[in-house]
Amino acid sequence: MTQHPRVGVLALVCRDNRLLLVERGRPPNQGLWGFPGGKLEFAESLTAAAARELHEETGITAEFFELLPPLEAVSDGFHYILIPVLGRNPEGQLAAGDDARDARWLSRVDLADLPIIAAVPPLFDQALKRLSSL
Repeated sequence: MTQHPRVGVLALVCRDNRLLLVERGRPPNQGLWGFPGGKLEFAESLTAAAARELHEETGITAEFFELLPPLEAVSDGFHYILIPVLGRNPEGQLAAGDDARDARWLSRVDLADLPIIAAVPPLFDQALKRLSSL
């Protein structure tokens, strides 16, 4: 358990009105579905962190171009300030890796059938709205 908040990123990447989500394989939120993401490393930009985490957890690469408003998450002894980063033009072969148990392209309707992190539906809607306006 950490004694101070950590900064992390969430990679929000869309393909055909579906966003890429992963099933968390470790705490926090183990067993729940959420966006690929993780801690920001020293001297790493937010977009570079999103690209790194996306690739580590899914095998996918994308162009990250815009930050959404930050979120605060306190769970399982962890305290994160999370910055959602929008990505586009995904490429690569999807395969769960690093601390992701599974990875899938999901529609908004698909979320109803999965155990998800509470912040996922509003972020999903925000990302789709923003990406469709481009």
